[in-house]
Formats: sequence, C-alpha cells, structure tokens
Amino acid sequence: MDLTAPLQVIGVVRTAYAELATTPIQAGLNRAVRGRIEIDDRYRQGLDGLAEFDYAWLVTWLHKQAEPRTSPPLRQVPFLLRAQQRTMGMFASRTPRRINPIGLSLIQLLDVTGQSIQFAGVDLLDGTPVIDLKPYVARFDRPPGDPRCGWYDRVPISDGAAPGQFTPPAR
Repeated sequence: MDLTAPLQVIGVVRTAYAELATTPIQAGLNRAVRGRIEIDDRYRQGLDGLAEFDYAWLVTWLHKQAEPRTSPPLRQVPFLLRAQQRTMGMFASRTPRRINPIGLSLIQLLDVTGQSIQFAGVDLLDGTPVIDLKPYVARFDRPPGDPRCGWYDRVPISDGAAPGQFTPPAR
C-alpha cells in the first residue's frame, strides 16, 4: 500500500501545559481546565454554526513526543499499566506514540468567536497543531447500551491524571 495523506494545520491549541509528563492524559479527566484554540485566518469562516454545539471532537497532531518520530512499537506499556509493566497492542490503547501521532479529544465548547474557541477538557501541550474540528452529535457518536472498554474497565484512574504520575516499578 503506497498512499499518502497530506494534512493542513487549521490552528493551534493554547494551554498552560509545556511538559508531556504533567499534561493530563484524557480531556474527559480534566474538564475543569480551560484552553483556547486559535484558528488560522484562512479557516475562520468554517467556525460558522459551531457555537450551537456543546461539545466537539478536536483532532490534533501530537507534535512533541517523548521519542523521535520512528516507527513506534506495535506493543507498548500504556501509562495506566506502567505499575504492572503490562503491554498492549497500540490499537488497544490511547497511547500518543502511534504510527501517525493524531490526537482525538472530546472538548466542551465554552465560547466560539470569529478567530478562536475557548474550551474545557485540556489534554494537550501548548502549541499543539489542530488538524480538524467536528461537532459532537449524540445521535451519531454515543453508542447504545453500556459498551465494553477492554482493559480500561479494570484500571482505576483519577481526574487530572498525567503520564508522570504512572511510574514503572523499581528494579
């Protein structure tokens, strides 16, 4: 397979986080913290109508990874499983170390102006490039019933959790 996927950066995320180790690992665990998305002038008309939604999917390029951009291992130890040193397949985790370091955050829209978006649910470093925004539509995005969430169903996690809190066992 020899396909490429050119991406355009439509904006940049502004947050108080500068280090990977202290940045919360999921937007849903950090709803109290606010951030801002600055939209490039060329794409501002695309914000029309977005203020009518409470939530949106924020798609980002995770530009600052802990390791150089080489092919990441397909089996990794997720942050939440560091204490057990248990590996998982990359596609069964939310690890940012991916073949394409694309981030997906469900953010709460607080204010949408002509040039920026104020939001709650920060899980990104300051300066993270934005590659897309899509409105959250409950009829499309919320699955019926109580979906299984694999190993995540068995791991305790608190709000505001960040990678630096999960250390591997001492050797």
